Amino acid sequence: MARKKKQQEPSWKDIEKIVDQHGKSQLIDLIRDLYRLSSDNKDFFFTRFSIGENPLSKYKKIIQDSVHPYLEDNEPLDIEKAIDAINRYSRAVDNPLEEAELRVFFVECGNNFTLSYGDIDEDFYDAMLEMYEHASETVLELPETEQEKFKKRLQEIMKSASGIGWGYYDGLCDIYYETFSKD
Repeated sequence: MARKKKQQEPSWKDIEKIVDQHGKSQLIDLIRDLYRLSSDNKDFFFTRFSIGENPLSKYKKIIQDSVHPYLEDNEPLDIEKAIDAINRYSRAVDNPLEEAELRVFFVECGNNFTLSYGDIDEDFYDAMLEMYEHASETVLELPETEQEKFKKRLQEIMKSASGIGWGYYDGLCDIYYETFSKD
């Protein structure tokens, strides 16, 4: 009995072959269709091409509202929304300097939130530590001339967290001194 060949899933290479066969006007039509398909796609294009308001400030506002909400106004804490904003920005714009800015800003917002409202919970601090680590790694990707301002901000986050529980302060110290061992 003959075995059935397993059908291969379509991949980017399949799409790329088809796109290569299209002319400019067909590609513009395709991009227009993608633009109209969803608000996420619109945001992607606006961010990629820096159209409209400063894309970085838009994403910083999302992070601020999500990681340091105003509890007095019953605004919810939404770490995943802030992380998603950073990921969407990173996919749209390949700029480690701006990615470092968003990641450090995320941790600054979370740190300020806990300084304003008191200890949160383990999941919150785990998310802060994970982003602090990503921020530190991103800073290392930058030219040395750009690293110093971020290292100072990361150090300030670490110092200001000295009274925060859940192992947060110790985790920040570990990450900072492992990442920037020359300091």
